[in-house]
Amino acid sequence: MGEKVVAESFDLSDRHRYRDKLRQCLTVLGRLLEEKRFDRPKNLMGLEIELNLAGADGLPRMMNAQVLERIASRDFQTELAMFNLEVNIAPHRLEGRIFDRLSEELRTSLAYADRKAGEVDAGIVMIGILPTLGRDDLVSSNISDVDRYALLNDQIVAARGEDFALDIDGVERLVCTSKSIAPEAACTSVQLHLQVTPGRFADVWNAAQAVAAVQVAVGANAPFLFGHELWRESRPPLFQQSTDTRPPELQAQGVRPRTWFGERWISSAYELFEENLRYYPALLPICDDEDPLRVLDQGGTPRLAELVLHNGTVYRWNRPVYGIADGVPHLRVENRVLPAGPTVTDVIANAAFYYGVVRALAEESRPVWTRLPFEAAAANFDAACRHGIEARLRWPRRGRYGGGTVEVDAVSLVRDELLPLAEVGLDAWGVEPADRDFYLGVIEERCRRRVNGASWQAETFHQALEKGLDRDVALAATTRRYCELMHVGEPVHTWPVGLPEPVPLG
Repeated sequence: MGEKVVAESFDLSDRHRYRDKLRQCLTVLGRLLEEKRFDRPKNLMGLEIELNLAGADGLPRMMNAQVLERIASRDFQTELAMFNLEVNIAPHRLEGRIFDRLSEELRTSLAYADRKAGEVDAGIVMIGILPTLGRDDLVSSNISDVDRYALLNDQIVAARGEDFALDIDGVERLVCTSKSIAPEAACTSVQLHLQVTPGRFADVWNAAQAVAAVQVAVGANAPFLFGHELWRESRPPLFQQSTDTRPPELQAQGVRPRTWFGERWISSAYELFEENLRYYPALLPICDDEDPLRVLDQGGTPRLAELVLHNGTVYRWNRPVYGIADGVPHLRVENRVLPAGPTVTDVIANAAFYYGVVRALAEESRPVWTRLPFEAAAANFDAACRHGIEARLRWPRRGRYGGGTVEVDAVSLVRDELLPLAEVGLDAWGVEPADRDFYLGVIEERCRRRVNGASWQAETFHQALEKGLDRDVALAATTRRYCELMHVGEPVHTWPVGLPEPVPLG
């Protein structure tokens, strides 16, 4: 959704022309794959983090335009709502002291952005869902003043034809409606990109799908929405429901949601782009003037703008990406399952674990996805979102002759099986042992102590309630304390639970 999109309305001919153009783009993508026109492996990764703006009181600030004007950096962009920003880190090679370098870049960028936000009495908050958001904050009037967001909202609302229904049953149950997609803006995430060759794409995507639940279990950081304690990672159900173009009748027919985990393992990237065309009507049927077939026949690199735009409106938790760098096309897996925060160290630890374990799983001689039913991977993802660090997951039995799956604590699976694999994967990337050990050590300690951002938020909130604070005051106090500790920067498993005792006067 980062591209500039400007249009006012669409008619039937626009949609017909766009569908034809999408088919052309898919044909050209197939030829690019057959002709091996894609970039050679460069071991490149990228990172994006969605952020919140909040005041010293812990409440959201609808000020992204003013803050961005002061930041004045192309690394920072708008996001869906006026309390959102996004920071983009330039691609890096996965090697050497990559994670320490990323950590330093992020700290520098976020500290600068926070200082600039402070000029208008706001601050940067990295968190999955800001606990103090209220229903009145997530309305269409607070959507960022950017054409593409207004247009996307209008098209999704028109496709649905009625109010969006939110119904999330967790520790407590939230049931409400929205007239716009604004509630989706509550979901602030980390997106991890990995450039891969076409031949490696399916293995990497399948591996990413297999471990998505584990990523969420150890990284959950979004237990609250609209004053309710819901799932430990409430972003996925909220994202799906707040962008759902299907009225109940289409849901009952089994029509796929635009936000989904998927339904099968794949054998090529082409399958995912083809599914996008087969299952999903266009939300933004905006046609580019490029003739992709002619560009390809003339030896050029087609932009495939319609394919890229359409792909950006299908919200897979692991999304295929077609891109061009230095005139050469490439493919990326975009991993979208993780919430933002709590600290830079936690974000980088999550990234190190992901890049390590995905590499190792993708290169196994007997891949996990040949032994784990896809339905089990999808059920694991749901369980991890619900229960976070306490989740129990299905996983293939260990051993050469093991068959079937067993249920295991997520933390045991990580410590006993996946962290050693992540270590092997990071070694294969050429990551320095000091980087590898420090950041994987953060994941190990989270598992050992059974603490992540969601568990800390929930325990601190409940302690505040026990002290007699009402819910809104407790949520605001929890948010303020979270922000204090986020800026100190020590990883979340070291955070003291609860609110600090007030200093006595006199």
